[in-house]
Amino acid sequence: MTTKQIDVSILGQSYRLACSPETETALLEAVARVDAEMTKIRANSNVRGQDRIAVMAALSLASELLRLQASVRHGESFPAEEIRRTMHQMNEQLGTVIQQYSVQ
Repeated sequence: MTTKQIDVSILGQSYRLACSPETETALLEAVARVDAEMTKIRANSNVRGQDRIAVMAALSLASELLRLQASVRHGESFPAEEIRRTMHQMNEQLGTVIQQYSVQ
C-alpha cells in the first residue's frame, strides 16, 4: 500500500499526516470535522488550552458517534446502502408507472 504525506491544520496548528491515496478524502473530511468541533468549543466555552479543547472535542464527537450507533441499532437510522437500495427500487417503480401512462 502506498502512503503519502499531507499537511493539515487543526485549530491553527499544523500537522503532517500519513495516509493512502484512497483514504485521503475521508481523512481530510475528518480533519475538517475535528477542526470545526474544536473551533466551536474554543469559541463557546471557557475551556482553554489545546489539549483540553481536543479532549472536549473528542468527547463530543464520541458522544455523537455513540448516539448514531444506538439509533442504527434501534432502527431509527438506515445505513447508506439500505437507503440507496430503497431509492433504486422506488425509481424503478416510478419508471414502470410513468411508462404505463406514457403508452396510453
